Amino acid sequence: MDTPKTALGALLTGGLAAVLASTCCLGPLVSITLGFSGAWIANLTALEPCRPLFIALAVGALFLAWRRLWRPAAVCAPGRVCAVPRVHRAYRLLFWLAAGLIGIALLFPLIMPLFY
Repeated sequence: MDTPKTALGALLTGGLAAVLASTCCLGPLVSITLGFSGAWIANLTALEPCRPLFIALAVGALFLAWRRLWRPAAVCAPGRVCAVPRVHRAYRLLFWLAAGLIGIALLFPLIMPLFY
């Protein structure tokens, strides 16, 4: 059964996968900015071979969230949380926020050489 809770779970999974997909590239830059040493940060490059898997997870979770949020309104019965317009708008806003984060994470390795 599709519920807003599963849609939120898909959004959170997509956001986590986006963070994991960018740990090899964006992680060191943020960590150095926060003051962590370069020797410890070099260990994050070990995650580079897993990047395609994390990208696939992020895109898959984003697709599941999209499918659950933009389904026909007849699926949501009156009286359920998904029938409240304010809640539905909040979930759609979270969807676009997660999609933006995933987009940044996927594009960051392409623009990263501009920062060095």
